[in-house]
Amino acid sequence: MLSKNQIKLITSLQQKKYRDQHQLFVAEGNKLVSDLVEAKTEVEFLIYTKEWKECNSIYNKAKINNRIETDATQIKKISSLKTPSTVVAVFKIPSQLINETVIQDSLSLILDDVQDPGNLGTIIRIADWFGIKHIFCSRNTVDLYNSKVIQATMGAISNVNIIYTDLEKLILKYKTPDFPVYGTFLEGEIIYNCQLQKKGFIIMGNEGKGVSETIQKLVTNKLYIPDFPNGQATSESLNVSVAASIICSEFRRQEF
Repeated sequence: MLSKNQIKLITSLQQKKYRDQHQLFVAEGNKLVSDLVEAKTEVEFLIYTKEWKECNSIYNKAKINNRIETDATQIKKISSLKTPSTVVAVFKIPSQLINETVIQDSLSLILDDVQDPGNLGTIIRIADWFGIKHIFCSRNTVDLYNSKVIQATMGAISNVNIIYTDLEKLILKYKTPDFPVYGTFLEGEIIYNCQLQKKGFIIMGNEGKGVSETIQKLVTNKLYIPDFPNGQATSESLNVSVAASIICSEFRRQEF
């Protein structure tokens, strides 16, 4: 069973300052936990019910430091979900390594102050689906290890490198005539009329403010996702994760 100190530690990880302090994060649910374990993310605590253990083989996987069998009542105490799962895992935050060769020869996403956890988690899933290996986030982008972000990734977090950094310095480091910086703007060229390259940065902006002025100045290729039919009244804008999916899809479509 879980001790009082273990319950205190795990519940504290709902706050970013304690995740940073302990370098730990929480994942809940069989698929999400299983995917992270299979991806060799080190597990500090694997907490589960007897029924879950009887039906799952990941219990015997390596890199699980502490296995704790408990009951639904205790899991409810540490869960952030309205309907708690039968398994909760506390993972060590992995080091994120930047593969410069991959970055220079492929597409990467840049998130400029994206605030909604669901949007970040969904964008990570989109990147994973379309084979994008790096996402660079501004310092003010929502924390990757927020429980809502983790749940929204549905395990894709284990396949994509997410790095928080100074976006201006990052872009200036890689930006060349052969390495474009894409962004979406109302005054941009219709994306379906553009010949898109297989490498570069794709910038997605804040939900309310869009791409910041500082980063706008570094964009080399402005794209526009047209509404349809032209001239008909539609929604004011697209959700940032929806826009990201349309943009990534068109980049990949042009590679076929």
